Amino acid sequence: MKSEKIINPVNGYLAVTLLLIGAALLAFGIFSQAPILIILMIPVLIFILKGLIIISPNSSKVLLLFGNYKGTVKVNGLFWINPFYARYTYSLRARNFESEKIKVNDKMGNPIMISVILVWRVQDTFKCAFEVDSYSTFIQIQTDSAVRKLAGSFPYDHFEDETATITLSTNFDDVNIALEKELTERLEIAGIEVVESRIGYLAYAPEIAHSMLRRQQASAVVAARHKIVEGAVGMVESALKLLADKDIITFDEDRKATMVSNLMVVLCGDSETKPVINTGTLNQ
Repeated sequence: MKSEKIINPVNGYLAVTLLLIGAALLAFGIFSQAPILIILMIPVLIFILKGLIIISPNSSKVLLLFGNYKGTVKVNGLFWINPFYARYTYSLRARNFESEKIKVNDKMGNPIMISVILVWRVQDTFKCAFEVDSYSTFIQIQTDSAVRKLAGSFPYDHFEDETATITLSTNFDDVNIALEKELTERLEIAGIEVVESRIGYLAYAPEIAHSMLRRQQASAVVAARHKIVEGAVGMVESALKLLADKDIITFDEDRKATMVSNLMVVLCGDSETKPVINTGTLNQ
């Protein structure tokens, strides 16, 4: 497979100097009525003028001679090339591409909505011009394909797969590195350099988003309850130990169980407790 060949064309200012000299000779031929000089200088001027090209910064010209690739000019400025060369301009500037939000399944089979942002630029003009039909369309299709493969390689979060080391919603750096590697391999055939790629949008699909939100809320409530119970048990234990150390009151097992139950209700309850004053004995 061929690759890009860089060529350095003739300085254009030299060609402009010859063009001015030829124009002066043509004017002299017209003024002196020398038809041979006129007939000679007109095709020479056309030949020189047609070979002049201007290349802007971060731009390039792919040159073909009767269908045969001759090389690429990447330096900017004024140059002169063979007038019979066919010229195709390719920008070398970095460009952004944001894919559409597509619905795919993650590793656990959950439908999610995802899109990516890709920063790319042309690196090999030969591959870009001749290895693919339309490099812009090729980038779009291959990006969508890479996103689908990426989504199917990792779970959305740890709720479905607690053993997962990388998830789409938490390990952004690892996921973006995997995405960039996949896109680099896919776009290399078109001579495209992947400057940066990252996930631009990530969410559960609308049909399961509400259920997943309730599941996350339930998990958060369970985790909060667990912390509350742990704290309440520690407080009850400290209270019983303090009462025993100060010899304030002696509990039998039944009274100790009753006190523990009352303290747990007070400490773990959602609503404010209302105390009941006992004016009799503890057994009444």
